[in-house]
Amino acid sequence: MGVKIEIFRMMLYLSFPVTMFWISNQAEYFEEYIIKRKREIFPVHEEAQRKELEAFKERMRLRKEERMLKSLSVNSEN
Repeated sequence: MGVKIEIFRMMLYLSFPVTMFWISNQAEYFEEYIIKRKREIFPVHEEAQRKELEAFKERMRLRKEERMLKSLSVNSEN
């Protein structure tokens, strides 16, 4: 009897994560929940928000370039 219950427990322990992985990776689930939620958070039609985000990205890129140039100029002086 001990071997049968151990086999049952092992099947239960392995089937739960495999089942959850299979359910969560269904294309319908992904489309229905993940993509809709992303569109709620980041609306496609908001032009002002998109422009603001692009301006922020550009400012961050310029700041990074300035830091890199500054570090290169310090290193070249040494």
